[in-house]
Amino acid sequence: MTIELYAGPRTDLVWSFREAEDSESLLASYLDEGLVWVARNRAGEVIGHLQAVPRDDGTAWEVTNTAVVESARGEGVGRRLLDRAVAAAKEAGAARVVLATGAQDTGNVRFYRRCGFRITHTVRDYFVPANGYPDEIVVDGIPLRDQVWFERVL
Repeated sequence: MTIELYAGPRTDLVWSFREAEDSESLLASYLDEGLVWVARNRAGEVIGHLQAVPRDDGTAWEVTNTAVVESARGEGVGRRLLDRAVAAAKEAGAARVVLATGAQDTGNVRFYRRCGFRITHTVRDYFVPANGYPDEIVVDGIPLRDQVWFERVL
């Protein structure tokens, strides 16, 4: 597996972005922002991506979207993508990296905690139609409603 900075059109990766984003309007609003890294398997196929956007005049970077294809999950792809983005943020002089996920997605919550991120706050009732999300999203049998934010100080 290789991790590389992606220079192609983001529309070519929209299928991967949709793995992590259920709001088409929100996805359209940030698709072309920041930097994107891709993970490729030995055949050169994209098996994951991570997008990070500098915020607060570069003092913070936000991981806005990341996904790994189902067949490659559990193989360290997400961890390598996240480590690369954190390293790039640190190299650029950022003081912290932030990200958000669904509070009900216990797998993601555990993953980010294992990667050194700490919960900073929760946004109640974020995943609602008013924010461009379908009426009801269910993750691991739990209705997705709240968004939880994490931070890793560099």
